[in-house]
Amino acid sequence: MVLKTFGWSFAVTALGLVAAVLFGGWTAFGVVAILSILEISLSFDNAVVNAGILKKMNAFWQKIFLTIGILIAVFGMRLVFPVVIVAISAQLGPIEAVDLALNQPKRYEELVTDAHPSIAAFGGMFLLMIFLDFIFEDRDIKWLGWLERPLAKLGKVDMLSVCIALIVLLITSMTFAKEAHLHAGHADKAETVLLSGVAGLITYMIVGGLSGYFEDKLEEEEEREHEEEEEAKRAGKPVSAVQLAGKAAFFMFLYLEVLDASFSFDGVIGAFAITNDIVLMALGLGIGAMYVRSLTVYLVRQGTLDDYVYLEHGAHYAIGALAAILLITIQYQINEIVTGLIGVVLIGWSFWSSVRRNKALAAAEGKADSSDDKAQVSSGV
Repeated sequence: MVLKTFGWSFAVTALGLVAAVLFGGWTAFGVVAILSILEISLSFDNAVVNAGILKKMNAFWQKIFLTIGILIAVFGMRLVFPVVIVAISAQLGPIEAVDLALNQPKRYEELVTDAHPSIAAFGGMFLLMIFLDFIFEDRDIKWLGWLERPLAKLGKVDMLSVCIALIVLLITSMTFAKEAHLHAGHADKAETVLLSGVAGLITYMIVGGLSGYFEDKLEEEEEREHEEEEEAKRAGKPVSAVQLAGKAAFFMFLYLEVLDASFSFDGVIGAFAITNDIVLMALGLGIGAMYVRSLTVYLVRQGTLDDYVYLEHGAHYAIGALAAILLITIQYQINEIVTGLIGVVLIGWSFWSSVRRNKALAAAEGKADSSDDKAQVSSGV
């Protein structure tokens, strides 16, 4: 099971490390290894959240997620995205931006750093909406009940998460963005942050709304599926729900890719603290992205989220923390180790809480079985 799920990740790791040695020797090998670990630590919560979505998709779309999806994640977000950001912010052509990344790494890093406020605002708002929609939803299973119960009641207010997100964005643009990343000849970033944050919010509402709409349609179709199949058999014409399932899966896949993009922002920006070389960056972050993808599928196939029910809660709290960190980094620098540790601690805490819950349920079932046995003995059964 492990080899089947992580086989491609192991292969990509070997190829990536060999390519690093050939490209820059053993120093490059160490840099790529560190970047891989950084990406995995920062994106573990991404894997947990992805697994909650991916488990609703069939095997075909899970394969798409691991093939086409990984191409988008590795080449799109970890290689092309930083170049596109530089091209847009510096008003350069794509070829000029690539040349800059390969031949003038210092200048390239400066341009990416200058574009960081807009990147952080977009990703921060997208992730913040995911977190808010999660905590304001009334769920049967609650992890931090003292917090989640009152929040679920507040969640009955229409558009509350959107209102809170816009307030946070307004405050961010008026505080953190005002004095952030000022360079010679550059104005403050308040307007840029505001526009980028609104773009992130709109992206979430469009992609999330479409995926949710088609997911609901798919659930409705599944409820009628048995009756329709029986009726079709009697008519001699089998009914297929492939088209509807395809639409639902496509928009869920699109949602996953945008979600992964938002998670990758901090990894891409944080990578510049380790290296300016775009090739080593792509190799290291690409290897890490492969493991995140494989871990997502592993969690789905093992049914881990069903066994450890608080994991999804912990991952969403980590998302909320990451959203806040991204917005704060518009002005203040936060070490990537701190970002990674916050996510690991929250997920580890939720895992430990899940284990305790499972033990308590097992103990309660054991007592119930023991009581039943005693009742049978006392009744002479």
